[in-house]
Amino acid sequence: MEKLLPKQKYYENVANTIIKNLSKRQIEGYYCKDKESAVKKALELIPKEASVSWGGSMTLTETGLMDAIKNGDYKLIDRDAATNLEEQRKVYGEICMSDVFLMSTNAITLDGELINIDGRGNRVAFLCYGPQNVVILAGMNKIVTDVESGLKRVRDIASPPNTVRLNKKTPCAITGKCEDCYSPDCICGQFVVTRRSGVPNRIKIILIGEELGY
Repeated sequence: MEKLLPKQKYYENVANTIIKNLSKRQIEGYYCKDKESAVKKALELIPKEASVSWGGSMTLTETGLMDAIKNGDYKLIDRDAATNLEEQRKVYGEICMSDVFLMSTNAITLDGELINIDGRGNRVAFLCYGPQNVVILAGMNKIVTDVESGLKRVRDIASPPNTVRLNKKTPCAITGKCEDCYSPDCICGQFVVTRRSGVPNRIKIILIGEELGY
């Protein structure tokens, strides 16, 4: 039997606590020790020939799940394929009716609450309603003690590097912390805390024993 390093064992213990708390919120939780096993678990949760879409996420890319999905036997709904606003509206309608929506989360509390921030709100909209299933991959670096610390993590740790990645001209891209701006490029339009899934087990979270994403 493989002996876990202290940090790995700690991650496993914390994940077990969160998974127990997710269940009372009608959210399905899993723990995988690394990104390879996380991708395997995610693919088990996605039926063949399912219609699949996704929100912007470094975690999905870093784990290799996006490559697996794009090379798999699925009907992909890619919002980036839209060339104008009318096509984009049509694609968003298709995403709303999709079988599976893939994303990460900006933070998750020990008690099982999800904290997310979004610029226009489409990613969090699909988390809240629409797609039949939502599969979330999250590294253990996303874990926080409570909602307040989760909001702080989202604003000061997740958002600034994302603005740099997206080439946004915001104060936080320069200062490294939230300046509570109203910049035209602001990506902090919507703050959403998910405390419960209205549909039992619609939301499925795979916690990964690595540091992934922002």
